[in-house]
Formats: sequence, C-alpha cells, structure tokens
Amino acid sequence: MVPSGVALTVAVAVALALPSVALENGLARTPPMGWLAWERFRCNVDCRADPHNCISERLFFEMADRLAEDGWRVLGYQYINIDDCWSAKQRDAAGRLVPDPERFPSGIRALADYVHARGLKLGIYGDLGSLTCGGYPGTTLDDVKQDAQTFAEWGVDMLKLDGCYSSEHEQAKGYPEMARALNATGRPIVYSCSWPAYQGGLPPKVNYTILAEVCNLWRNYDDIQDSWDSVLSILDWFFTNQDVLQPAAGPGHWNDPDMLIIGNFGLSYEQSRSQMALWTVMAAPLLMSTDLRTISPSAKEILQNRLMIQINQDPLGIQGRRIVKEKTLIEVFLRPLSQAASTLVFFSRRTDMPFLYTTSLAKLHFPEDAVYEVQDVYSGKIISGLKTGDNFSVVINPSGVVMWYLRPTALPVQPWHVVREQAHGEGLRPILL
Repeated sequence: MVPSGVALTVAVAVALALPSVALENGLARTPPMGWLAWERFRCNVDCRADPHNCISERLFFEMADRLAEDGWRVLGYQYINIDDCWSAKQRDAAGRLVPDPERFPSGIRALADYVHARGLKLGIYGDLGSLTCGGYPGTTLDDVKQDAQTFAEWGVDMLKLDGCYSSEHEQAKGYPEMARALNATGRPIVYSCSWPAYQGGLPPKVNYTILAEVCNLWRNYDDIQDSWDSVLSILDWFFTNQDVLQPAAGPGHWNDPDMLIIGNFGLSYEQSRSQMALWTVMAAPLLMSTDLRTISPSAKEILQNRLMIQINQDPLGIQGRRIVKEKTLIEVFLRPLSQAASTLVFFSRRTDMPFLYTTSLAKLHFPEDAVYEVQDVYSGKIISGLKTGDNFSVVINPSGVVMWYLRPTALPVQPWHVVREQAHGEGLRPILL
C-alpha cells in the first residue's frame, strides 16, 4: 500500500460529477461472503516447487470444490476471489490483460464457467495504476474501459481494484470511471475499491458520501496480517473512528476491514471467535482467506455459525458501534438488527484470566420495561424473560467474546435505537467507565 493525499479541489470536482458516477448496480445488499486468496497464499507463483499452494487455476478449482461441497455455499459463502499475481507479465498485442499461460492454461473464462457450474461466483483483482502491488500489469486510465469489458466477457462477478503505483489524481478520476465502465458492460459486477485506504481513510481526504455512490465495498485501512496484533490494530482504528465510518455503511456500500484469517496460524481459538463476532458487528464482508482443504473442525465451526451469519447478513445493514469501553479492558459493542432485534458483543482485551462482567440492559441504554429472549450465538444457550433492569453476568475469556442475539418479547412501538436517535438527535455514543 502506498498512501498519498488528495486535494480538496479534486474531491469537490468528483462531488459535482456524482450523478454520472453512481454505481447503480443493485448488488451487495448485504455484506459479500466468500473466499479470497491473498492473506493465505499471497503472491506464490512458483508452481514447480509448490504446485499445491501457488496462484494457479488448480488452487481456485480446488477451493471452488470445497466451497460447493463442504457446506459453505449454502450458508452464503458464494464468491471465490482471485487476488494479485494471476496475470501474465505483459498485456497481449491488443493491449488486453491475459492470465499467466502456465498457471492458468484454461483461461479465466473457463475458470468462471467451472465456478458458476457449482453455484458460485468469481472475483478477480486489478490495480488502478501502472503496475499491481505485485508488479503485474496495472489498469491505467486508458485501460479502464477495456479491462472492464474483458472482465465482463470472462464472466467475472466481482472486481477488487487496488491502488498501487497511481497518483491521487488518477485515483480520484479512475475509481469513478471504473464504476461507469462496469455499469456499461451490462454485467452485474460487485465493485470493491481500495481508494480510501490510499488516502488515509478519513475526511477531509475521503468523502464517504461520494464513495458510497462509487463502490459497493471499500478497504479503509491497512492490510490484515496473520496475527492478533494486526486484528487489534484494525479494531482500534475502526472503532476509534466509528463516528465517521459507521454512517457510511449500508445495503450496497460497506466498510471492509479486510479478510477473515480464522483457520490460519496467527490466532488462538478465542481470538478466532472474537474476529468473527467483531467483523459481524461491523457488518463487514465475510471473505475468508484460509486453506479450505485443510481447515480444522474448530475453525470451520466458527466460520459456519448459522446465527452469526444471519446477524452479519441482516437486511437493515446497520453497522454496529462500541458503546462501552471499561478500564478493566472490557468493551461492549452493539448492532441494531431488523424486527427490533439486536446483537451485543462483550469483548475482553485482558490476557490474564476469564473475567466476570456484570451489567444490565438498562446500563446499556435499552428501553425501560422491555423484555427479551437472549440466545448466546456460540453456545446456543437461551435466556428467556430478561428485563431491561435485570442485572446479569457473563464470563469472558482472555482475548475472547460473549455474543448475544436479543429478540424482544415486549418493547416500545418503535425499535429502541430509532427512539433514542429521535430523542437525542444522534446515534449511540461510547460510554466510558
């Protein structure tokens, strides 16, 4: 990633052009779910030394089989996404992108046909610049229309457009141009862009109103690495800046904190459960990057949690917020859901021992005189008749979470989060204790 600034005059110019840049594709009404190659397999192109794990059609054929046959597709994991390093080092004589002939001898169209035949969708990677981050041919401003048409002809269903080796001016012009070009192909292609990540992710350099009119999802911040420290750094940035980021998300346009690394090498069992729960609270795309051929039963169980996926895919599309940050290193997150339901995540940053945390829904500003049925998202345990004023306790393991799904059995006429926003003129704010 090569961050750079963008002039306010450029942002104003793009804003004036909004009616002509809107994506208008009707896609990604809930956060996209699927599999992405990058974090686990990176730019491994040595198929002679490592044929099992190199970026090749074999890898994607095998991952498509696993998505289709191992219970992933039926849960909503439908995209299988190629990342960087798939192409030949040069465009062809007509200036078109072409896949590496040794690693993708069948071509991308054949791979797309294979994926589609299994009820899945294919994503591909491009870069708005002279080169991709891995040094392969990029998409310059002159290439945008041709590359969009090429992807459509290949049967691609999602495009991730990175931003290495491009200037702030090229990004401000090129990302909206690609939205128009994808629309013009007539093929429904979900558009994931890295534009805000290259501009620091925050206003005034990033205008999220404009961004939501250009992209279906976007990378705001640093690439995730296979470590708990990396997960925490992403969480810290997203929730420190939640007042800016949370309103930007919704059906058709999502903040993307990057891939799920559950099933790899850097997270413990508790940390894996935490990433899944917190990504769900953020209404984040659920794009796994792990080896589905060898994934452990425990990691698979986390990623295939049906209630978790239901919450992530809630049609309201409201991104959650951190509402409590305790000195005891306990944090509480809330996401309002459809049908006046909600989810709470109790998260421990402690590293010593399980922590007994006691609170009440009243302290979390739920409405008075409401009654809830609560289901623990991981254990399945149900608590019936929990009143707003009742104290309760949860035991949270170090680096772990307790996640609740709350369904009201008696409550005010309107969902409580709507009532509060009308009464106070703002969304929920963090409670610092």
